[in-house]
Amino acid sequence: MQDQHAQLEWRHGDVPVSARFDDPYFSLENGLEETRHVFLAGNGLPGRFHDGFHVAELGFGTGLNFLVTLQAFRDCGAPGKLHFTSFEAYPMPMEDLRRALQGFAGLPTDVFEARADQPFLTPRIQGPDFELQLIIGDARETLPPWTAQADAWFLDGFSPAKNPELWEPALMADVARHTAPNGTAATYTAAGFVRRGLEAAGFEVTRQPGYGRKRHMTTARKISP
Repeated sequence: MQDQHAQLEWRHGDVPVSARFDDPYFSLENGLEETRHVFLAGNGLPGRFHDGFHVAELGFGTGLNFLVTLQAFRDCGAPGKLHFTSFEAYPMPMEDLRRALQGFAGLPTDVFEARADQPFLTPRIQGPDFELQLIIGDARETLPPWTAQADAWFLDGFSPAKNPELWEPALMADVARHTAPNGTAATYTAAGFVRRGLEAAGFEVTRQPGYGRKRHMTTARKISP
C-alpha cells in the first residue's frame, strides 16, 4: 500500500491534484456541482433510487462522489440501503482525504470519522442506510471477477489523455458485463474512443452538455438484449 497510494499536489488551497497523472480530482470551479451534474443527473438520480440501488465507480479519489450520492439518497427519502462499490488503484491517505473534503459543508463526512486514526479507509464501511465497498487495485484486474452488477456507473478516472488504461475498450466491456439490465453510466469526458468503447460494449451513448468549461459529457444506457 505504501508504494501505491495517491501522490498529491495542492492547488487553489485545498484542491488535490494527482502528481502521477497531472490531473485534479474534481473541478477547480466547483467539485460538488460537477458531481451533481455529471454523475447524479447523468444517471437520472435521485429519481431512480430504491432499496438496494447499486452504484459502482471507477476511481474513488476523495470519496466526494460517494458522499454526494449518499446525501442525495437521504434527501430524497429513498427507503432501505444504498450500495456503493468503488474501484481505486491509488487510495488517498486519510489525512489528505480529510483536507480535500473540508471545504464541502453539509456532506455526511462523519461516515469516515471512525476511520480517522487509520492511514487509509477500510475496504468496507457500513451504516444504517448504506454500504460502501472499496476494491483496491488495477480495475482491469479487479473488475472482471467482481460478482455484482451496478444500476449506475460513475466513470471517473483521470483524463483519458493522461490515464488511457482506465478507459480502454476491454474495461468498458467489463463495465457493461457488470451493469444491470437498463442500467446506466455517466462520465465527464466526451472523448471519441471512450464513446466508441461504450457503444461497442452494448451501451446506447448520448453526448450531453458538460459541466463548467467542459462543453460535453457522456451518458449511456445499457441496451437490453
